[in-house]
Amino acid sequence: MRITIFGANGPTGRLLTDQAIAAGHQVTAVTRQPDSFPLRHDRLAVLDADVLDRAAVDAAVAGSDAVLSTLGVPAGKGPIITYSRGAANIVAAMQRHGVRRLAVVSSSGVEPRAYSDGGFLFNRAFLPFVTRVLGKTLYDDMRRMETLIRAADLDWTIVRPSGLYHLPSVTDYAVVEGHADGRFTSRADLAASMLALLDDDRYLRRTVGVITTVDNPTLLEWIRREQLAKK
Repeated sequence: MRITIFGANGPTGRLLTDQAIAAGHQVTAVTRQPDSFPLRHDRLAVLDADVLDRAAVDAAVAGSDAVLSTLGVPAGKGPIITYSRGAANIVAAMQRHGVRRLAVVSSSGVEPRAYSDGGFLFNRAFLPFVTRVLGKTLYDDMRRMETLIRAADLDWTIVRPSGLYHLPSVTDYAVVEGHADGRFTSRADLAASMLALLDDDRYLRRTVGVITTVDNPTLLEWIRREQLAKK
């Protein structure tokens, strides 16, 4: 299968690209920084393109059988448009070229709910602060992206992971339609779930949650490893 991956140079995108190549697919990895992309393979084309550039997106999508998006931007107080504008360009290009299958990464923070294993601090303090204050503009744009994708006449799946972290390999992760009751998702599992969707028609035009069910960090471990490491 010929797959175009947007956000290919991010932590999840690199894993997804590597897994797709290992599975035998022909991959176009789209990134604004092709020189820093670490993967090389005879079935991999690395394309220098910005998802906000409609013509560049059109060229990236042409000839593909499926499109996967792992776009991600840092949270901030300023306006964020990458998810919604990028999705608009991807959808337009897919419709123009007759490409049907689309899977995009969103977030469980788009529709935050309490978790059974979250506890008072996580559910009543941490989660509201992240989704309503720290990441407000990010999640607002993800909601715009989801609305746009749901309205598109495509075979789409919206994938909502929980808090992302690193594990060295794929686990026996869980995919649940709608809300998944788990606080964390490893990037390897997220990438694997995206790739598996290409051979699974159960979740066409559906929103799914993906969670890792083993080797999850505690909240403090997650903050130390994932959030403080970015500073």
